[in-house]
Amino acid sequence: MAADDPCSILCFSSAGFHRLWCAWPALRAGSSLESLREEAEGEQTRTSTMKTVLTRKEDVDRRWYHIDASDAVLGKLAVKVARLLMGKDKTIWTPGVDVGDFVVVTQADRVKVTGRKETGKVYRRYTGYAGGLREASLGELREKKPEKVIELAVRRMLPKTRLGRAMLRRLKIYAGAEHEHAAQKPQTIQLASTQK
Repeated sequence: MAADDPCSILCFSSAGFHRLWCAWPALRAGSSLESLREEAEGEQTRTSTMKTVLTRKEDVDRRWYHIDASDAVLGKLAVKVARLLMGKDKTIWTPGVDVGDFVVVTQADRVKVTGRKETGKVYRRYTGYAGGLREASLGELREKKPEKVIELAVRRMLPKTRLGRAMLRRLKIYAGAEHEHAAQKPQTIQLASTQK
């Protein structure tokens, strides 16, 4: 093609034919080829700077967070913990990559629930044998295993896949105020109080 041919100027991108079709009336009206070339090059540099970056698991920087669950509402606490475990608050979040952080929850026995959930909310599980249905109210489960209440609430907010199970392994829950992860220097997060 000749250097002054409009096809050689405008057809170097995927939408080149469309640009040529749109630029043809301007060429017939007397626009210079140089002005069209500069416009096309400027448009190409604008589109070539856009990149889609997918995070790899090697690039993830995991942090440690500590949340005190005393007087926190169970659902609001579980939402915050699940978002930290999934890494949804990070700018590098990618759906198929585990980019979440470690979360330490203390004082799980002092978590609150609203309404009549203390007696009305029932946790059911099956042993696998005939007639093996086991039921426990939230109050009963809190007396036996207070950590299990928060674990079940968070687990049901995570993906039901291998990725979700890997996220749940980074959750550490303790019934008391003490935990054994002081060496990791977790950053303390205060939950917003909903009481007035």
